[in-house]
Amino acid sequence: MFDPKSIDDIATRLSDAIPPGFANLKEDMEKNFRAILQSALGKMDLVTREEFEVQKGVLAKTRAKLEDLEKRVAEMEQQISK
Repeated sequence: MFDPKSIDDIATRLSDAIPPGFANLKEDMEKNFRAILQSALGKMDLVTREEFEVQKGVLAKTRAKLEDLEKRVAEMEQQISK
């Protein structure tokens, strides 16, 4: 899930971009921005950096094992064809 602190930071930055004449709307808009961001990001299929790195490591190990197995199969095929 997306970090709530990041959502708050984005909502605050958006509300800070509101012109000074609309300062009375700032708090309401910040709450609305936060709710919209949480809803939109919640619908996305996002993973954390940690989850991504774990899967990246698993993929690297799997790829190395596959290459090793392909090499072994090629060696066995050469032995059979002799």
